[in-house]
Amino acid sequence: MKTTRVKRAFKYRFYPTEAQAAELSRTFGCVRKVYNLALAARTEAWTLRQERVSYNATSAMLTAWKKTGELAYLNEVSSVPLQQALRHLQTAFTNFFAKRAQYPRFKSRKRSRKSAEYTTSAFRFRDGTLTLAKMGEPLHIVWSRPLPEGAKPSTVTVSQDSAGRWFVSLLCEDQTLQPLPPTTAAIGIDAGLDHLLTLSTGEKITNPRHGQRDRVRLARAQRELSRKAKGSANRDNARRKVAKVYARIADRRRDHLHKITTRLVRDNQTIVIEDLTVRNLLKTHTLARAISDAAWRAFRSMLEYKAQWYGRKVIAVDRWFPSSKLCSSCGTVRVTMPLHVRTWTCDCGAIHDRDVNAARNILAAGLAVSACGAGVRPQREPSRTRRSVTKQETSRATVGIPVLQGREDVNTASPVR
Repeated sequence: MKTTRVKRAFKYRFYPTEAQAAELSRTFGCVRKVYNLALAARTEAWTLRQERVSYNATSAMLTAWKKTGELAYLNEVSSVPLQQALRHLQTAFTNFFAKRAQYPRFKSRKRSRKSAEYTTSAFRFRDGTLTLAKMGEPLHIVWSRPLPEGAKPSTVTVSQDSAGRWFVSLLCEDQTLQPLPPTTAAIGIDAGLDHLLTLSTGEKITNPRHGQRDRVRLARAQRELSRKAKGSANRDNARRKVAKVYARIADRRRDHLHKITTRLVRDNQTIVIEDLTVRNLLKTHTLARAISDAAWRAFRSMLEYKAQWYGRKVIAVDRWFPSSKLCSSCGTVRVTMPLHVRTWTCDCGAIHDRDVNAARNILAAGLAVSACGAGVRPQREPSRTRRSVTKQETSRATVGIPVLQGREDVNTASPVR
């Protein structure tokens, strides 16, 4: 069986000594300073002279900055993370000019992620120990899982989250990944809020609602934070307590999604999902918190890269495909389908669970796309229709399909089925 060679980041928690923590904190500050200086220089050059500054030019600027008395402290930390910061800025500008991202923003001491990237010349990995440049002893890493056999890290990224936890991420080439044995199983998935996922097999995966479960604890921590004086040590401690609650929510959500996606990829050859635009769905303010807690975008991302690793296929059907209103038995489409209708009966006599029926229609549409290579339906043009950007099933999706007259006359422009 052919082995898949991919680069994977293995993330571990570590506990630095006081000297190591101080050194890394200085490095984080210097990385942020260099990034902001280079961004300011490039912005000024373009604004005043319409001149683009390259990475090589900013690298020369860094050398000059180190020779000034004001920025001489940049020599106290390893030069590699500073050079990597310039490369990250170059990548940010490349994405901006390619219209893949917005204009780079300045890093904030309080809000931006604290991290530093080391290449092979700035660390030593030997016999399961990792020693960074400017440090005399290795990091105390908790090896929660082993690295692939024979793996050698190409880059090491050290970071500290808002809760004060330290992490190290090792980027390695994993040669142990192998495609799973082929199977004929295929499954359609309908995302929702009452149930996180509904499968075409009829299985419904419960939505854990991690954010809602910790809402009381989070509110209590935020109230305590609001009472602390700004700039005080007590406020910093209270802020860290709030961050720990958020970290707990994020960790549990990520763990749950990893377990679900791993099972789906392991058991199915073809997985069909909807092409949801979560960014637009979040504009529905009454449901924004619940949609964020469901983490549909993270679910899709995990599903796609795991499918690529293990030789599976993920198909995304158009978000405007009328999966809820379409009878999976006879193909008839209802005119309306209010959210409170969870089961309905078609004229052909079929009784449908709303979510299961949607998942089955999504599966059928995805298999049709896979067979003929065509899209499920033309893309909608919001600028011409001027309709809501939230998820709905438009009249154009039902052209040429028999219509079953429904009694309900309720607006269905909602992102949740």
